[in-house]
Parts: sequence; structure tokens; C-alpha cells
Amino acid sequence: MRLDKFLKVSRLIKRRSVANEACDNGRVMVNGKVAKASVNVKVGDIIEIAFGQRTVKARVLALADTTKKEEAKELFEYLAE
Repeated sequence: MRLDKFLKVSRLIKRRSVANEACDNGRVMVNGKVAKASVNVKVGDIIEIAFGQRTVKARVLALADTTKKEEAKELFEYLAE
């Protein structure tokens, strides 16, 4: 699954266009490397997103093309820094 689509479906970022923009600006890393929006994400990958002063780090637990709001949090887990 594409990184930008995963970020949207998992609700880590609300809109796919915003996810694309974050990737283009180098604010998203997958497994410690700066990632483009087209990078394929798989279960077990670690995603880091820089939101201003704050960084969110999450591990991919599952992939889904669509999900309900309540189920979105089951696609990833937050990691302590």
C-alpha cells in the first residue's frame, strides 16, 4: 500500500493531499529513511512524521483499503520515543 494512502486510511493524517505534501517536504520517514508518498508500506514498518516541534512514531500493524473511524487505530501502534 502506498504511504500516502496508509496515512489517510489510518487517520494519522486526515487528507491524502496533506500526506502527499508532508512526504514531498521530507517530513515523513519510513524505517529511518526519508520517504516519498509512493513508497510501499508493509506490516512491521516504522513511520515517523514531523508535525512542527512534535514527532509522531508509529508501527504498522495491519493494512486496509478502507476503514471506519473506530477501526483506524487498529492499523498502527504508537511507539515511545
